[in-house]
Amino acid sequence: MKNIAVIFAGGTGRRMKSVSKPKQFLELNGKPIIIHTLELFENHPEIDGIVVACLEDWIPSLRKFIERFDISKVGSVVPGGETGQESIYNGLKAAEKTYGEDCNVLIHDGVRPLITFETISDNIEALRKYGNALTCVPATETCMLTHPDGSVSIPSRKDSLIVRAPQSFRLKDILSAHEMARNDNRTDFIDSCSLMNHYGHKLHPIMGPVENIKITTPADFYIFRAMMDMHENKQIFGF
Repeated sequence: MKNIAVIFAGGTGRRMKSVSKPKQFLELNGKPIIIHTLELFENHPEIDGIVVACLEDWIPSLRKFIERFDISKVGSVVPGGETGQESIYNGLKAAEKTYGEDCNVLIHDGVRPLITFETISDNIEALRKYGNALTCVPATETCMLTHPDGSVSIPSRKDSLIVRAPQSFRLKDILSAHEMARNDNRTDFIDSCSLMNHYGHKLHPIMGPVENIKITTPADFYIFRAMMDMHENKQIFGF
């Protein structure tokens, strides 16, 4: 079964407060964030193809970057939607059209460039065993749940995980859930695991790297830059 990365990069980056370009096109070391992300999947031997859902006005720029940085596995680039949910749906439909329904999809944020090869491999292995995988990190602070009646509850920290990405599924399963959401006129699912949980799928967590952050604010970008410097120094100097 093919493993397809579905990368959504449709956000405008209002919290980044960049006036010149969307956050996924901000550059570090002469390379846009989205390309840093795509290279992780491009270079992984078990990834068979890539689909990108991108801001429509920036698709020509993305195609130029894909060619410039020799990203050969991208089989389709499609416009994103008004919401993350819609962007993912557009990417999934493009994956179905390009690669067929009988494949796995690893759904990933275009602005999460700090995952590892091991994380991708762990997602694929969990897909083989369980049919889905949610990349998580431990909760390092106490979480609070608020309820409609004004009350709150505190889940145990040791039983709490923070879900990040990739979030990986059989394509036919996640597409079916999206179609049900569209029939129910539900457009408010914050991510794929929330959608799949709502429609009754049993989900399987795997642990990923703590540095697997989403670059949303200027502070996140500085963390990304520091992490890249650390990785480069480790390669050069063996730190």
